[in-house]
Amino acid sequence: MQTAAPYSLFPRDFGADAGRYARCVAASKRVRWEIDRDVLRGRSFDFDKKFLPDGLSKVGELSFLDADERLLLSQIQGRTYANTFGLVERFIGAKIAEVSRDHGLGDQTAFEALVRFTDEELKHQELFRRLDALAATGMPAGYNYLPQPNDVAGFVLGKSTWSVLALTCHIEIFTLQHYHQSIDSDPGLDPLWKDVFLFHAREEAQHAILDELEWRREDEKMSTEERDAAVDDLIALVAAVDGILVAQSKSDAQYFASANRRPLSAEQALQVEAGLLRAYRWQYIVSGVGDPRFQNVLGSLITPAQSARIGTALAPIFAGQNVQ
Repeated sequence: MQTAAPYSLFPRDFGADAGRYARCVAASKRVRWEIDRDVLRGRSFDFDKKFLPDGLSKVGELSFLDADERLLLSQIQGRTYANTFGLVERFIGAKIAEVSRDHGLGDQTAFEALVRFTDEELKHQELFRRLDALAATGMPAGYNYLPQPNDVAGFVLGKSTWSVLALTCHIEIFTLQHYHQSIDSDPGLDPLWKDVFLFHAREEAQHAILDELEWRREDEKMSTEERDAAVDDLIALVAAVDGILVAQSKSDAQYFASANRRPLSAEQALQVEAGLLRAYRWQYIVSGVGDPRFQNVLGSLITPAQSARIGTALAPIFAGQNVQ
């Protein structure tokens, strides 16, 4: 029996990956949750508790802040954390919907896995919009999340599929790392906030697997020259993410200064802004890039020279970070 034409999209033996797609479908069915029924359950945030753990917020590095001020800064960062996930899931959902078409007339299990992925990303966007509205009920007026999701998605989706899948894989992997290494183990977090990221991680676990599968599949279709250009695209995407973090850390620092019960000195205000930028770079770039799982996938696809090029581009972002 001859293979159908769509299988030319899979230079590697697709059968070797078929089981992984099937397991992602099974897991998606098993952990499926609904926003109101399972996650929110009519609850609101407890504003006497932190949103982000200290390991992510890095508020302990700002020694001049007292406990109440560190709490407020954790909540501001948490609100930005939720909004940033809503932002990135705008382009992730669109890209996964696009690449799923390659499977539409091929393996239907792989197609189903990616359709479920897209549906879950749409649900996550709604969840994070709901979180921002809940946060607004108990936080002072004046918070502003600067980047516009559609504008950012338009820029990202203008880059090569290889680079977008690389960025997406990186995001899904650090999502799991943050939950398992920092959020789950902190007893001082708001219970609703903690539940949100428990349920989020349960679906992101499948997404990270699918990201890797699709990234490798895309890689095998590329020429050496195309892959080298895609590395440049990835560097440009990380630079764009960093530009968002620089702007949002400034905005969040200004909001903190206006919402705080005591005035800060000019030097302290600058330290808060710098501390927020270090924390945001850790959360959205450094922690994921340094994760062994991401390093293993990326390292298997690029040359040492390309790796060095990425390292040079990342050096200013890694400066001042406590990494091994």
